[in-house]
Amino acid sequence: NERVAKLGKELDSLIDARNNYAIRNNIIDVEGQSGAYLENITATDKLINEQQLQLNVADMVKDYLSDKQNEFSKVVVPSPLSLADATLGALVEGYNTLQMERRSLLDANVPAENPAVKEKNEQIEKVRLSILENLKNIRSSINLSVSRLKSQSSTSEGQLKNLPVVTKVFNEYTRQIETKLALYKLLQEEGERTAISRSANIANSKIIDRASASGTPVKPNRRTIQILAILLGLGIPALFIFIKEVLNDKISTRFDIEKITSAPILGEVGHSYADKTLIVNKTSRSMVAEQFRIIRSNLQYIVGKSEKNVLLVTSSFSGEGKSFVSTNVGAALALAGKKTVLLEFDIRKPKILSGLAMEKAPGISNFLVGKANIQDLVRPVPDQPNLFVIGCGPIPPNPSELLLDEKVDEMFKWLKENFDVVIIDTAPVGMVSDAMTLGKYADCTLYLVRQGHTFKKQIALIDELYRENKLPKVSIIINDVKIKPGYGYYGSGRYGYGYGYGVGGYYEEEHPPKTFLEKVVSFRKKS
Repeated sequence: NERVAKLGKELDSLIDARNNYAIRNNIIDVEGQSGAYLENITATDKLINEQQLQLNVADMVKDYLSDKQNEFSKVVVPSPLSLADATLGALVEGYNTLQMERRSLLDANVPAENPAVKEKNEQIEKVRLSILENLKNIRSSINLSVSRLKSQSSTSEGQLKNLPVVTKVFNEYTRQIETKLALYKLLQEEGERTAISRSANIANSKIIDRASASGTPVKPNRRTIQILAILLGLGIPALFIFIKEVLNDKISTRFDIEKITSAPILGEVGHSYADKTLIVNKTSRSMVAEQFRIIRSNLQYIVGKSEKNVLLVTSSFSGEGKSFVSTNVGAALALAGKKTVLLEFDIRKPKILSGLAMEKAPGISNFLVGKANIQDLVRPVPDQPNLFVIGCGPIPPNPSELLLDEKVDEMFKWLKENFDVVIIDTAPVGMVSDAMTLGKYADCTLYLVRQGHTFKKQIALIDELYRENKLPKVSIIINDVKIKPGYGYYGSGRYGYGYGYGVGGYYEEEHPPKTFLEKVVSFRKKS
């Protein structure tokens, strides 16, 4: 055992010394390295010859372009394909093309002093200089590559010459290791034989069954992971939708209104992409225009067979589309032969005249303070037969008190005598009391609810007005209806607004304005 330990240490020392020597002298496989050095030298010489050939080609192209006799020669520049440089090839091709175009101009009897010929001359000279500059860079790169290859060849030659001396020392280390390794193996065999002969006792244990591993992995459990992934895939979107619905406090669907109030829904008006307020006319066939015609038809179930009607249009707060709906409902009634007048009674924020592109003039406030006659305030809407409008006039400092004047009674009495339909565009009932004051003159109330804009809690106010008859015959118009994923009821026959839009030629289809990205794509296609 002592001898085996000593030989083991000596073997380790010799092996470490040989390994260090091999690392210092880069010895891996003597025969293989010798052949590799020869192959490297041969391959390097071949590459040097190839680089020299490319250098000759570059010099040939350079000499050709540098010679002024070839400046406008009919012979094309020699092909530089062997240089394998895409930029040079493109430049040479462009140079030859320009030469041929110049030659074509001269063959067509175009004088050499012609601007077109001069322009070709300038282009040819510019490309020629670019080719020369590119050739300069290529020659520098080739010369650098040749220098590097020659350095590699010299290194391989030096290693090949030094290999016999290095191999002799390496083989001496190997011989000593093999001698001591043979002795080490002999001593180990003798030690094993001695240990076996000393082993007199039979083991008192035996193997009953060999251990074996299961072919099925314990972890991960594939089925559990799949079930968990399915549950997460369904649960996370469902949770997101649920939270979104819980946090959404605005009207999204018709059902949101029907759950809170039993007030009738007169109609739904889709989102209009038109750039003007008045979209209902004799020739309009858009979906939104047809929806206003449907509202006109549904009004007969609210006002009955009365020949003279006063409609009050209001909402919960500003921005829900009162002026837009008032104007187009009035236009729809006027097209049906009803002499209709629009009253711009939203005195604080009048919008009807600006929506109709009509200039401001004396109006309701002038009449109420006794500075105008009602007959002089009625103005016809251009290109709209049977449709008239009375503006609000100057905005007074006390609109609410002004509406309590007796002249309001006088005004409505005259309007009912001279018009079939009077439409009152008033201020939001949820913000000021104007609508409540004017409600006594109306036969029915059109209450505007805008999708994605009106709060659900505002529907409770509509329900209160409807149940307690604070406003006459309240009915709801849903404005700015858009199709949303998950709210497909707009396409289930509710006034035709939905998936059937534009199908079969029933309506003129409206298109939203192009987005910035669509404009960019369209511009690129045109260019």
